[in-house]
Amino acid sequence: MPCRRGRHEDATLAQHETSLQKDQSTSSMSTDYSGNTSKSPFPTGTAVIARLGPAQHAAVLRLHHAFAHAGGELYLVGGIVRDILLSRPVPNDLDFATSLPPERTKTILQSLPHAGLYDIGEKFGTIGLVLPADESGGDPVSVEITTFRTESYETGSRHPEVFYGTTIEEDLARRDMTINAIAIDVASGGLIDPFFGQADLAMGLLRAVGDPDERFVEDPLRLLRLARFVAQLGFAVEPQTKAAMTRRAPTLVQISKERVFSELTKLLCGAYADAGLEVLLETGLLVIAMPELTPLERSARDTPGAHREKDLWDHTKRVVCQAPRRPIVRWAALLHDAAKPLTRSVDAMGEVHFFGHERVGADVASKLLRRLNADKLIQSQVRRLVELHLRPASYDAITWTDSAARRLALEADGVLYDLLDLAAADVTSAKAYKQRQAASRVQGLRDHIARLEEEQALDELQSPLDGNDLMAMFDRKPGRWIAEIKDHLRELVIDGDLASDDRETATRIAHDLIASS
Repeated sequence: MPCRRGRHEDATLAQHETSLQKDQSTSSMSTDYSGNTSKSPFPTGTAVIARLGPAQHAAVLRLHHAFAHAGGELYLVGGIVRDILLSRPVPNDLDFATSLPPERTKTILQSLPHAGLYDIGEKFGTIGLVLPADESGGDPVSVEITTFRTESYETGSRHPEVFYGTTIEEDLARRDMTINAIAIDVASGGLIDPFFGQADLAMGLLRAVGDPDERFVEDPLRLLRLARFVAQLGFAVEPQTKAAMTRRAPTLVQISKERVFSELTKLLCGAYADAGLEVLLETGLLVIAMPELTPLERSARDTPGAHREKDLWDHTKRVVCQAPRRPIVRWAALLHDAAKPLTRSVDAMGEVHFFGHERVGADVASKLLRRLNADKLIQSQVRRLVELHLRPASYDAITWTDSAARRLALEADGVLYDLLDLAAADVTSAKAYKQRQAASRVQGLRDHIARLEEEQALDELQSPLDGNDLMAMFDRKPGRWIAEIKDHLRELVIDGDLASDDRETATRIAHDLIASS
């Protein structure tokens, strides 16, 4: 399915900025720290909590009573607040911020019925807990509660020195984006939004909290994280934040390859993956995260639309969006034509060719995923998909024999249906008849392979004993008696009463049939 158009395009960002300034200077969208927002399109904090699932709601109430009894403040924070405000599906885990120090938090949580308590993050002020399922029958709820804190980073270090704070506003100031810096007071239901995150949610904007350069210096992974949110939410990036992303893009090299791979995978699987990829290209993050794509990046920047058959970068983004949101298919979609700039040639007639780009692309895919320390199975599967991605497009119902279809199925062992899905996505022609022809080819190949699988399955549902077995067993000549025994045994196999390889039981049954005839 194609990626959906982002909620807001960069061309309208100037309007968004003007709108934001008006919103923050007038009472029509003013938000104070107690959550009193006039004409807000979003629910109150109390309404947000009410939208939690039964098990989560029960967990919030239980924790509220426990912390209130201990004299502590407790706020629901993090992505779950943002997702409920956007009416998106929410995870089953809950994040809280509290005024109490971690040792007090730990004591409170130990007093509650739980299925596990985790203090691995205690030096950063975080205590984790798993609350068991209650009478509502829901799943256990994972909870993390972190003491209000501020952070100080040494230049070039991603490991902050943590200082415990005294207010929720201080704690929210250390968050990455305004839409993630919203909290709900579980005692009063008040919504705390000191950085106007609700306004940015309404406008579909991703804006760093405070100075964007400082936010990205603190943790360069935020660069990819922000692009990933573009891919997941379809939001635009606020101009100053985007400019800071471009300036700070080189610092991404400080991040471990595994974390880069994880963020890129989430981005590729987003509903607006094309918008996320475009942000990577525009900020320079694409080739810093994936230097193997430098030829593709140069193609996009230097010669957009120059290739004979299509704009390669635009085509790549569209194939990614049209591919099912499964990691190996989306990675293969990104890389399937990555080697075209490396294999481009022009013949004497002026025709452009990309001979062998699928084989060279498979090498590019292996190199990229190996460098990012991707799982070896993912490496091999994506390589196989890139290497074979042209094969389904050559299918012809008249000329392809059963042997040819079986050969492809064997070569694509383990990724056959991913390959067919990739082939279906690899059609971006604006001409309707070409789309229909391509879709018909892929569906014809699907049907051909399905028929062969069905025939193979039927072939496997055979009598464990053949005619030669029976003639040798009973020392009798060929005759109708063989078919009768084989048919009886085959019916037992079809009914599941006899395994197709159970010769011992079949022999006993055959003897009984002969004896009773």
